[in-house]
Amino acid sequence: MRDFGWETPRERLRDAVDLRRAQWAHELPDLDTEPMAVLGRIWRIANMLAPGIEATFKAFELERGEFDVISTMRRSGPPYRLTPTELYTMLMISSGGLTHRLDRLEKAGLVRREASEADGRSRVVALTEKGIETAERAFRADMAQEAETLSRLPPEDRIALADLLRKLTLAVED
Repeated sequence: MRDFGWETPRERLRDAVDLRRAQWAHELPDLDTEPMAVLGRIWRIANMLAPGIEATFKAFELERGEFDVISTMRRSGPPYRLTPTELYTMLMISSGGLTHRLDRLEKAGLVRREASEADGRSRVVALTEKGIETAERAFRADMAQEAETLSRLPPEDRIALADLLRKLTLAVED
């Protein structure tokens, strides 16, 4: 592997993204790889954390997408009922993808489908007591794991990072 001659103290604190950028700078010196410095790291971090997050949910016999459903319902507050349209819109998934998740969650006793009180022809999805409890326990475990990961950064860095990522999120959503 080529030695890229890291010279400054900041350059000595390099990661895999810095290495890739240096390699591309050598191969394509005219191309600005600055987007990799932010987006490449976001992608890498998300991929490195995914197995641990998925293992946390698996401990509750949930897939990540199923957790998304019950956590969306739990944080919506009492009476913990949403229409399928509300759910798939909030989750940004297809109605077919939601149906599959709801089937598994219903089989596990975490949700039930009920007739709508407002319109007897339509259905709502309701969290069961077991679903409420499971969503809360899984979310608490997830937050503990994520807090442990972020504890490696000082509080002021976490605040600054959250602020910058919020700005990026809003720019992308715009």
